[in-house]
Amino acid sequence: MIERRKTRQLHVGSVAVGGDAPIAVQSMTNTHTDDAAATLEQIQRLADAGCDIIRCAVPDMAAAEGLKTICKESPVPVIADIHFDYKLALAAIEAGVDGLRLNPGNIGGEEKVRAVVEAAKERNIPIRIGVNAGSLPKDLLEKYGHPTAEALVEAAWRHVRILEAMDYRNIKISLKAHDVPLTLEAYRLMAAQCDYPLHVGITEAGTVNSGIIKSAVGIGTLLAEGIGDTIRVSLTGDPVNEVRVAYDILKSLGLREHGPTLISCPTCGRTRISLEKLALEVERRLADVEEPITVAVMGCVVNGPGEAREADVGIAGGIGEGLVFRKGEILRKVPEDQLVSELFAEIDKILLERKVSR
Repeated sequence: MIERRKTRQLHVGSVAVGGDAPIAVQSMTNTHTDDAAATLEQIQRLADAGCDIIRCAVPDMAAAEGLKTICKESPVPVIADIHFDYKLALAAIEAGVDGLRLNPGNIGGEEKVRAVVEAAKERNIPIRIGVNAGSLPKDLLEKYGHPTAEALVEAAWRHVRILEAMDYRNIKISLKAHDVPLTLEAYRLMAAQCDYPLHVGITEAGTVNSGIIKSAVGIGTLLAEGIGDTIRVSLTGDPVNEVRVAYDILKSLGLREHGPTLISCPTCGRTRISLEKLALEVERRLADVEEPITVAVMGCVVNGPGEAREADVGIAGGIGEGLVFRKGEILRKVPEDQLVSELFAEIDKILLERKVSR
């Protein structure tokens, strides 16, 4: 059992973040926010995949105007991503957003920051301070020579102090870099210095192929150390992939249950069936299953049921045939071409049994 860092709790709309709340999964739309219809269509797909919180870019007033419809119709809480212009933050709050991603030191003088803080206070809207290694202040780069964990943390505290001076502590913090060791060091340092909730991610991680590896290593390491209250996996392309990968990371650490978990062996010289083809077919069909269930696809009948005895259900291949098993207990032997259909018949039976017992 992973012992999570103790943090204060805040709420992004209906979603609790920090404290003893489940680690929230976030993503960001890549549609133009002024196109409310396209943005809502993408948000719905993200929500269907399990996204808890969504962030939308607000580069101009047209985007802020689009938020009015988006916030009204979104099935999940919406965070506005604001840079530099306090008027966009005020417009986003007026549009009904549930949170802001905003660095107060970058939007002008005290008067402008206070206007945003007072509006956020009035509606109990949290602000996420987001520091990136690629956009550190010049004086910190001169002080440290290059982006370091200390520089990231010092930059974050500058923004935090501005808000704290205005008696505003509805704050969460992120310190992101594309460099995994730097990101780990920065979050560890920040976690030791405050109890604000931390939003964890590896920024600009890359495509689905390379980005998954960097995100799994970086986010997974921090979560395993108990650091992180909400996460985003940053991948180039369809953001629905971000949500799926985020849940895979959380499930691998036993931190969230969401949908099925597939176990499949790497194959060896004992394998006498097309295991990769079989596993891919099972994976494809599991995409339609929403309930948490652990399914095993094993390459041989010698070790299959034993090695995967913790799986709810599974199949193990032989020569032209295979076994169907539940919790390591063999149910029956079936021809190879019936393995997948028999497996899913058993999955349907398990899900029905669960439904009846509720």
